[in-house]
Amino acid sequence: MAALNKLVDATVTSVSCPAAASCTAVGVYTNELGGLEAFVTRLVNGNWSTAVEIPGTLALDPQGTHTVDPYSLSCSSAGNCGITGSYWEAGKIQAFVDSEVNGKWRKAIDVPGTDALNQYGDAGGSSISCTAPGNCSAVGEYTNSSEHSEAFVVSEVNGTWRTAVEVPGSAALNHGNNGSVDAVSCASPGNCSAVGSMDTAPMGIAFAVNEVNGGWQTAIQVPGVSTIDQGGMAVVTSVSCAGAGNCSAGGNYSDTHGGLGAFVVTEVNGIWQTAIKVPGMTDVNSMSCASAGNCSAGGSNYSQTALVVNEVNGIWHAAIQVPGTATLDHGQNALVTSVSCPSAGNCAAGGNYWYGATAGSFVVDEVNGTWHTAIQVPGLAALQQGSGASLNSLSCGAPGRCSAGGNVGYYGYYGSQPFVVSEK
Repeated sequence: MAALNKLVDATVTSVSCPAAASCTAVGVYTNELGGLEAFVTRLVNGNWSTAVEIPGTLALDPQGTHTVDPYSLSCSSAGNCGITGSYWEAGKIQAFVDSEVNGKWRKAIDVPGTDALNQYGDAGGSSISCTAPGNCSAVGEYTNSSEHSEAFVVSEVNGTWRTAVEVPGSAALNHGNNGSVDAVSCASPGNCSAVGSMDTAPMGIAFAVNEVNGGWQTAIQVPGVSTIDQGGMAVVTSVSCAGAGNCSAGGNYSDTHGGLGAFVVTEVNGIWQTAIKVPGMTDVNSMSCASAGNCSAGGSNYSQTALVVNEVNGIWHAAIQVPGTATLDHGQNALVTSVSCPSAGNCAAGGNYWYGATAGSFVVDEVNGTWHTAIQVPGLAALQQGSGASLNSLSCGAPGRCSAGGNVGYYGYYGSQPFVVSEK
């Protein structure tokens, strides 16, 4: 990174581990011209490779003066990954996708169809999920000629990206107002769920849309959320699918009385059930399901306490404070940013905490259904040298074999450097 990151401002944005000790991390760095470029590094047999600019993204910004941001990464197996994000081209922000096949990155391309959709020139991919080499689905937003943000979905089939479409049913949900899609998860090629929100002015509703056997269905309002938020605002922020038609999702709401809260909802055999509140929780930032009905979600509450909540055999339990975080943050501020569950009851989570002027990152394991004590990311204190840190993404290829990444303040300079950490 020292060779790439000339202006000392970089971060890991996403990590994906398809197997134990086999992970990929992507992020952004600042080149000597002030442009943001995309990098990739890979964990192979316990060692991280030298970071390089993602070869396929070179064509997006050949002069190196603008921005290429790989926001989301998903790997179906070692050397077979997909990324999506945004880049700046001729005064427009465009959405892109890129695929790695057998260890080689292809040429990054505009998300097919978004040139025609993105009439106002502000688009980006927000999430991607890959279940087999050359078979991924991605979601994102674009801005139409009326300057409204709209949500799109797009699928890659056997190595070829199809044409992106506006989320089916959007017009009926948002009545021509704004829409956004925050996350997508696929259980198998062509079987996915995506989630987000639709602005109905003055309200906002949480929605889910399913891809079934390669066809995107009509989006629906998440059942039960309108009762929870009492006509306020709601958004689904995270989704995870353990099997086709069997997913869980989580999100946040604000009601007309100013109340904030979190909710979770489960899909069973293709039918979304009624959402329920998570008492004491205000934000769901990440969701991961190891099998149908066995999931974990992480976030925080009003008091900025780091929380996790488990679904066991289809039943959501009470949220708990992540053990050990009160010691790390001295009872002040913490939150979970990322959760990954390679098997039922065996998960890991990562997040951040603040104590006065000190900011740090933590990791914690769940073993056989019991969350253990969180620890500061090993080695991070030496890297920080009194500066802050942020853990952005965590992924587990097997129980006890996880990797995470983020950024750490670089002592003596303005900006940050990316970090990775592995569990073994």
